Amino acid sequence: MVGGALTAEDAGRVLSSACAVVGLDATGAVLRRIGTHAVFRLASPVVVRITGAAEALARAERTVGVARWLAEVDFPAVRVLPGVEQPVVVAGRVVTFWVLIADEERWAELGQVGDLIRRLHWLEEPRALRLPRLDPLGETWRRIEGSVGLGADDRAFLWARAETLSKRYDELDFVLPFGMVHGDAQVGNALRDGSGRAVLIDLDGFAVGPREWDLVLTALYFERFGWHTRSEYDAFVHSYGFDVMNWYGYQTLADMRELMMTVWLSRGMTTDETVAAEVRRRIGDLRSGAERRGWQPF
Repeated sequence: MVGGALTAEDAGRVLSSACAVVGLDATGAVLRRIGTHAVFRLASPVVVRITGAAEALARAERTVGVARWLAEVDFPAVRVLPGVEQPVVVAGRVVTFWVLIADEERWAELGQVGDLIRRLHWLEEPRALRLPRLDPLGETWRRIEGSVGLGADDRAFLWARAETLSKRYDELDFVLPFGMVHGDAQVGNALRDGSGRAVLIDLDGFAVGPREWDLVLTALYFERFGWHTRSEYDAFVHSYGFDVMNWYGYQTLADMRELMMTVWLSRGMTTDETVAAEVRRRIGDLRSGAERRGWQPF
């Protein structure tokens, strides 16, 4: 089990070994979610995150570095578990250890999310972090090429769409300053702690790029999918102080995000018929230009 799809059984074995390495007890651990990553809650207030393969080590090292720096500047983000040398590599998997935010997972309100992103964008990261330049479609190209669930026609369509959108992206004139971005800023990556304070999570995508990238998902979820209400979106815009939908490049970024979401989901087509049906629907809508109100969150 080196690389390959991450199963609950595999993740459980890695959890036990990794906890033993750092002196934690895995007894009674609960699997919270599994996909690209497996996330476990230990009986102690610790969260263990197990990710793809050893190639992810450099990214995990950067993520841990980002988390430690955010703690230094007292930014409300998830904290790495102190006193533990990490990341740890076990059986080709990369494992990190985090302080539990709250016993019960509660998503932040959109106004809180907008405030978090605004505060993040005020920060200037130290050069020591060596953040990469944002490459929006970098992983999408690799996933299109490597997806076993996509047919040849769909793969060719998605590849051509990615090429078109990449060219459109390169021609954009951004109005917000370049700087540090979260990379996947949206309500699913902001939790409330026990006091109700919003805390940023999933720090893997930190990069340097256009700040508009951190605003587009919330706008897309509202405008195309209907996953947020008008009042929720207005609260987000008010808290951040800029409405990305009023910028001419919004449609290009939204199209890119739709493509990325569809290709990411395709990894589960061979093992889950519900996922396969959703991917087929999404590709059909991308081909036809049909409205996206029926897209389901995963």
